[in-house]
Amino acid sequence: MLRLFRNPILGQRFTRKTFSFSAVAAKRYVIKDHYEFDQKVINSDNPVIVNFHAEWCDPCKILTPKMTELLEPSEEIDLAIVDVDDNAELVHTFEVKAVPAVLAFRNGVVVDKFIGLVDAHMIESLIGKLAKKPQS
Repeated sequence: MLRLFRNPILGQRFTRKTFSFSAVAAKRYVIKDHYEFDQKVINSDNPVIVNFHAEWCDPCKILTPKMTELLEPSEEIDLAIVDVDDNAELVHTFEVKAVPAVLAFRNGVVVDKFIGLVDAHMIESLIGKLAKKPQS
């Protein structure tokens, strides 16, 4: 969001890019159940990267912060975190057999995925694919 500010001392106007709290908060979701998954991933207008992880998983502890860091500059892709221990129904639905498992959704459909700890280049490639607008 661009906002117009006025410097009261100099009387000059300047424009500053700001983020509303809701826009920043909407970037990263922690999914608690199937209903929330449907609302925030399947029905999302933005592409969403879903990270299936577990607290006891050491590779997950590396991958999740790295994905958050790489997605931070992007305003058009959201990140959803799903704890496999708390969401057995989602794990079964998407046939997650190992963690970390990352699924990329666009318009409610899985368009790409990978399993395990990958390098930053592969994550950036996935982000690049999702950032491109689909051909109409």
